[in-house]
Order: sequence, then structure tokens, then C-alpha cells
Amino acid sequence: MISMNQLFFSDNFFSAGRTDIYNSDRETVGALNLRSAFSSKVEIEDVNGDVTMEGAFTFFANKWIVRRKNGDELGYVKMSFTFLSKKFHYFKDGKKFTITSPAFSKAYSITDDSNREVATFQRTNSYFESANYELKNMSSNLLAEELISIIIGVNAFQKNISAAGAAT
Repeated sequence: MISMNQLFFSDNFFSAGRTDIYNSDRETVGALNLRSAFSSKVEIEDVNGDVTMEGAFTFFANKWIVRRKNGDELGYVKMSFTFLSKKFHYFKDGKKFTITSPAFSKAYSITDDSNREVATFQRTNSYFESANYELKNMSSNLLAEELISIIIGVNAFQKNISAAGAAT
């Protein structure tokens, strides 16, 4: 289990392979294993390489499912359509967390049902590089691995939107 309040990790440019997860002291505390360049599936591993959390789109790609290592569903992410911001929701145990970012920002905020900020993350890279993220977790209800899976899901939704826009 990864239990840090501030973590750093990156998505691979081609969305396949392993990348390390670091704490604020630049120590490796786990890894992301992006399973394939042709599907959106991620495994979050602890420092020993054991899978602790998974994330993947459902068959029709309208939900990003977050699962524990045993396959039990923990929650899911859905995208909400807005014009002036980026908005997603994470549903877990009957609770709804809202993930928002202004239209051209790379910074995101995750709030709970009471509109209290429970986590933040931001992209820290330039346009042509792989997505690098900084995560700050202030929640006792959301695990670090769970948040990483959520972030990769949000990134996967945005990649799908970009790909759809490029195809038209």
C-alpha cells in the first residue's frame, strides 16, 4: 500500500510499460504498469511490485472502473460535459466526488459531497512530453493508489476526446 500525501508519477507517451511512482524525497514508492498501447488499462503496484489497484474502461468506454487487486470494484469515474471547464465525477460507496479544472488549466481539484477539497493533482509537463503528475492527497477516504487510478482515468478520457477530435 502506498501511503504518502504527495506523490509524483508519469504516463508513458505511448501508454504502455512501467513508470515509477515517487514521494516528495524522490524515493520510489511504487509503479504504474500501463498494460498496453492498444487498451486503456493500468495496474498500480507497491514498492515490491505487487498489484494493489487497477483501472480500466468498461466495454463501451463510458466509465473508468477502479478495482482492488482482487478484482472487487471500488468505484468508477464518469465524465460530465461542460463548456468552460473540465469536469468528472468519481462514485464510491454511495458518495460522489467531483473532479474539476478550468478550461485551459492543468491543475485539478477533487472535492467531496460537502464541497471540501480532498485532493489536488496537476500535470507538470510540456505539450509534447508524456503526462507527468503531482498528486496531493488530503483525504482519509481515498487511497493514494485509488487516486492515481482516477487520475489515469481522467487522462484516458481526455486522450479519447483528443483522438476523436483529431479524427474529424
